[in-house]
Amino acid sequence: MSITDIIPDIHGQAEKLRVALRNLGWHRSGTSWTHPEPDRQIVFLGDFIDRGPENSAVIRIVRQLMDAGRAQAIMGNHELNALHFHTLDPDTGLPLRSHEKRNIEQHESFLKEFPIGAPDTKAVLDWMKDLPLFIENDGFRAVHAAWIQSAIDDLRAHTPSGVLSEEQLIRAACKGDAIFDLAETLAKGPEQRLPENYFFTDENKHVRHHVRLKWWNGDAKTWREVAMSVPNLEELPDELLPLSLATNIYPLDEKPVFFGHYWMSGEPELQSSNALCLDYSAGTDGPLVTYKLPARGRLSLECVHVHTV
Repeated sequence: MSITDIIPDIHGQAEKLRVALRNLGWHRSGTSWTHPEPDRQIVFLGDFIDRGPENSAVIRIVRQLMDAGRAQAIMGNHELNALHFHTLDPDTGLPLRSHEKRNIEQHESFLKEFPIGAPDTKAVLDWMKDLPLFIENDGFRAVHAAWIQSAIDDLRAHTPSGVLSEEQLIRAACKGDAIFDLAETLAKGPEQRLPENYFFTDENKHVRHHVRLKWWNGDAKTWREVAMSVPNLEELPDELLPLSLATNIYPLDEKPVFFGHYWMSGEPELQSSNALCLDYSAGTDGPLVTYKLPARGRLSLECVHVHTV
C-alpha cells in the first residue's frame, strides 16, 4: 500500500527538513533522496522560503525530490509574494509587490541568498511559477491555506492545473481582479465581513469589521463557531451564518484535506474529522509536523509525526 508524506511550511529551515525526511525513512542517494518503499511519495504544502537561514538548501532538496518523481509541491503565500516582489507591472514598471520596508523585512532571508536580478534568483522564481495552488487526487486534497470549493472550481475554469500563467500571476496582484480574489483565498485564507453594525477589537486594540474563518469547521453554524483570531467571541453576532458563507464551510463528508499556513501551537490536533493543519511554526522555534498518509482511510493523529532538531 503506497504512502504519501505530507510536509508543510518549512520556511528556510533546511535542517528541520533533513531531520524529518530521515525520521520518515528517506535517505540521501546521489543527488536526491530516496526511500526503501519504491512507491513512497511526498506532497509539500508550500512556504519554502523566508524566515529561516537556508532558503536555497530547502528549495534544492524539494526540487531534487520533484525531479526524481518522488514529490509534488504547491505554492504558498510566501512564494506568491516573492513572485510579485520580483516581478514588474508591465503597465507601471513598478514591482507588483512594493519594496516598502515591511515587505523587504519579510523577504530578508530569501533576499540574502537570492538578490533582485541575480541569475539564480530568476531560476528559482521560474520554478515557483510552475507550482499549482492546489493538488487533488482520488484520496485527498492539499492546499496552502484554504480549500473553498467554489474558489477551486472558479480557478479551474481559468487554469485546470491550478498553475497561474504569466498574465494570471500579474492579475493575482491586482485587488478587485477575480484571479486576485481566488489566489488570496487559497494561499492566504478567507475573510468575511461581519453583518452591519458588528465589529470586534483585535489583540492590538484595532477595530476589525472582517473575521478570518475556520473554513474547515464542518460543524460550524454561527459566526462565533466559524471565526478565528477573535479575542472576545461575544463581540460577534450569535446568529446563523448566511447561506452564502455556510456553503463555503468544508463538508464533513468530503475527502481529507491537508493545509498549512496558520502557525498552530501546542499539541497537534485534527481541525475536523477530514481536515488537518500541519503548520506548527517550524519557520521559527516550532517543530516540523508531518503526516504519513496511507492510500485510504480516515485521518488519525497516529499518523502525525512531530520532528524536532
